[in-house]
Formats: sequence, structure tokens, C-alpha cells
Amino acid sequence: MSATEIIILLLEKALKTGFPESRKGSLAAWILLFVLLSQTVSAQKVELGVGLGGFNYNGDISPSFRFRFLKPAGSVFFRYNLNSALTLRAEVAGGLIGAKDSESKDPQQVLRDQSFRTSVFEGSVAAEYNFLDYKERRFAVNWTPYVFGGMGLAKFSPNVNSGGYRTNTLVLPYGVGVKYQIRRPWAVGLEYGTRKTFTDYLDNLGGDPASVDKIQQGNPSLKDKYYYLRLSVTYTFYRIVCP
Repeated sequence: MSATEIIILLLEKALKTGFPESRKGSLAAWILLFVLLSQTVSAQKVELGVGLGGFNYNGDISPSFRFRFLKPAGSVFFRYNLNSALTLRAEVAGGLIGAKDSESKDPQQVLRDQSFRTSVFEGSVAAEYNFLDYKERRFAVNWTPYVFGGMGLAKFSPNVNSGGYRTNTLVLPYGVGVKYQIRRPWAVGLEYGTRKTFTDYLDNLGGDPASVDKIQQGNPSLKDKYYYLRLSVTYTFYRIVCP
């Protein structure tokens, strides 16, 4: 059986079983579809990469960016270059987020004295727009700044779970970056992105509007988010064997 026939069979299976009612299953099926379709593309279109950096939380306990709360994170990702301007990307990332009221300058936060530490695992798909004519040429040094945006799902596991809320959320990743081809087929990159979430419980401090303890509760109208700052290394496949 040829590679193309195998891909078709796997795609049929994904379409039948990979799109349950949950958004989690839907995203997984789309990522599978995205990766499988890439197997038939020509050389210089496909990149695999790894990234290392940190997550940084923004929410009730840390209302503004605090570099001291940067926690380790990493990711693996796949790129498919449609052309010199547009790139599609699938990525899985994982890491930690955390913060402490005791390190705030706000007296009410210090009095509240809450802290948390949460592991986050995320899967996402995104589109990148390259501002320069980014091409993989044999005798050229290539670089470009880019912007990206997409959607994904995140699963978080707080060290203390008070219960009563879901520990997964839709995320909207967006941000900026720069990539630079140092030597064919290797490239490096620097990226800074925001993950907008639809939960107020990354910090286990969502807040109950009916609560009489106003110091303890958070602001339920403001959803939490986190940032991902990473350095990456990518490998471009210049020859793809496809029987």
C-alpha cells in the first residue's frame, strides 16, 4: 500500500472518529489532518522545530507582566510553508505558571496572601505572516519578522484544586517573532506570544460574585491569560521520500 493510500485511510478514520462533540476532539482531528496532508508536499515546504523558554501568567494575582514569575516551558512544532509570505503551524507546548500575592506592591493583595503553581499543556494551530520575502535559498542568509494568530486548547492542573470549575479552556494564541536561517537546513527563532483564555481559574482564584469575602475573590469579569517567550531551532526538509 502506498503512502498516499495510507494517508487517505487515516484521514477517513480521523473524519469519522476525530470530530466528537467536544472541542478537544475537534482540535486533535484538525491537527492530525494538518500533519498528514503535509506528507505529500514538496521539499523546502516542511519544517520541524523545538522551542525552549518560559510561560508567564497574567491574572488576579499578577495583573501586569512580572518577569520574576517566568516559569520554564517548552514546545515542539511543525510548519508548512505555503509560500514566502504565509506559513501554517501546529504546536504542542507545556510548562508551568505561578505567582504570589506576597510579592505585590498592592496592600490588598498582600493581605489576601494567595499563591498558586499550575502546570499547563496546550495544543494549537496558527498562521504566520512573514513581512519579508522569506525563502529557503541555498546561498542566501534569510530572516524575517512575522506575526501569528490561531486557536487551540489548554489543559491546566493546579496544585490545589478547590473544585467546581473546568480545567481546560479554549485559547487564542497571537504574537510576534523573528526567524533567521543560520545555515541550510537549520534556522533559529525568537517568539513572544499571548494566550488569551476563557477561564478565570488558572490561578484557582476565579471569584464568586455572591461571596461576602471580597478580599479573597478575584475579578470574574477579567479572564486569565499567559504569555510564552521562547527560543527555537528548526530543521527544514529539503528532500522528502514519498513512495
